[in-house]
Amino acid sequence: MKRRARLLVVGAGEVAARAVRFLPKGVAVIALVRRPEAAPAWRARGAKVVLADLDDQRSLRRIAGLAPWVWMLAPPPGEGMDDPRSKRLAAALARGGRRPRRLVYVGTSGIYGDRGGAWVRESDPPRPQTGRGKRRLAAERRWRAFARRLGVWLAILRAPGIYAEDRLPLERLRRGWPLPQEPVWTNHIHADDLARVLWLATFRGASLRAYHVVDQSGLTLREFYERLAETFDLPLPPRLPLAEALAAVPPAVASFMRESRRLHSTRLRAELRLRLRHPTVEGVLAALAHRRETKGA
Repeated sequence: MKRRARLLVVGAGEVAARAVRFLPKGVAVIALVRRPEAAPAWRARGAKVVLADLDDQRSLRRIAGLAPWVWMLAPPPGEGMDDPRSKRLAAALARGGRRPRRLVYVGTSGIYGDRGGAWVRESDPPRPQTGRGKRRLAAERRWRAFARRLGVWLAILRAPGIYAEDRLPLERLRRGWPLPQEPVWTNHIHADDLARVLWLATFRGASLRAYHVVDQSGLTLREFYERLAETFDLPLPPRLPLAEALAAVPPAVASFMRESRRLHSTRLRAELRLRLRHPTVEGVLAALAHRRETKGA
């Protein structure tokens, strides 16, 4: 009997759950799950579940040699300048004689820091300015070293703001948090498109390669929230000078408002050959608005 191809999913959250829907038949999914209550949903998707915690090295002993393909979507901890979770996972995967052959790491475009609205390519040097960005850059470097040392094929996906129809920041509008008057450029990707890229990146493109997983929206922060407000009939947020807007929102929100950049996506199209199902935020919001109007008619 032919053995099924095996994929280990680490960071088995919403995006991973979407991604397994796009897998071809014959792929056996092994989901690393930290909370026992999350296990039934993954078993219902046909996955085998391994209970383990990236903050507990001993719990990771069972994963060595489980699968030749690995997706790493788990974020670093919320503090520090390193990613000890990636460190522990890399150590666990390196044990024994059967190392993974292909690994995809999902990181963030936050490693670039603020670029004043300039366009950024994957080859541009990172300049993270927040702890979150520095931890993500440390994780990237750790996985690159892991791949070079063990001869593992590696793709790095740098994702910006992930959204979906049920994953929109409407609470921010309801709270009335201000937006900056100055143009702060943002980048977006629909969760389903990011999910599809996970599989494509496992086999397409080049090893040790980074890819911007970004759509074609081209919106400033203010334009994005104005479109949201129009779609859901919510009040437009007040506009303030950047310094005043930063002082009026929580620190986590302010950290995103400080960074303005635009991401090139040439590699995504040319090397991974992705055809976006949701090329713009405006298209998704227009479809949502139409649905709301039809339902209310």
